Amino acid sequence: MATIYEIHPDTPQTRKIEEIRDALRKGAVMLYPTDTVYAIGCDINVKSAVERVRRIKRLSNDKPLTFLCSSLSNVASYAFVTDTAYRIMKRLVPGTYTFLLPATKLVPKLVQDPKRKTTGIRVPAQVVCQALLRALGNPIISTSAHLPSDSDSPNGSQPEGAIERAVLFDRLDKLVDVIVDTGQDPGYQVSTILDLTTEEPMVVRQGLGWEMAEYWLSEVR
Repeated sequence: MATIYEIHPDTPQTRKIEEIRDALRKGAVMLYPTDTVYAIGCDINVKSAVERVRRIKRLSNDKPLTFLCSSLSNVASYAFVTDTAYRIMKRLVPGTYTFLLPATKLVPKLVQDPKRKTTGIRVPAQVVCQALLRALGNPIISTSAHLPSDSDSPNGSQPEGAIERAVLFDRLDKLVDVIVDTGQDPGYQVSTILDLTTEEPMVVRQGLGWEMAEYWLSEVR
């Protein structure tokens, strides 16, 4: 059974954040809230934990994993950011956006797209996410906690609606080590994905805030 940490959504308790950090460094996999959906995640640098996340989500190694960074400056350590990409990202972070970018050597191969050598990065606005990122000191894997069986779509990527928190916790209780409970129900709207790897950046998935993303893309074109 997972250890449940009840965390205040606006003022996360330092002691509990540090306990979760220590667990992540030892290879724990956690269920936690983001500013879009609840996510399954782990320390990006712990290979065994990343492999567990893939097994839970039934993802093959050729499917890249998104991860969270604490800031735009932190993103630059894990991805090559062009001037155009930077101008776009500066206007959208922190927020509900995933940016596809060329990966640097700091991104484990198990996380990135093996063919394109790209990676998906988010800088969340969610307070608890930011507290965990600061405490850990490096990125956290972030993949939707909605399992394939939660959706009628072929890849299970986007559920029909929100799943109650208690139901989600029950489903994942035996699969993860840590559950972060902020007392808030999980969202069901996914992030907007922007492909910044080409000369013409574009929105490749419309999610939360996609209108704002399209606006700033038009401004820099």
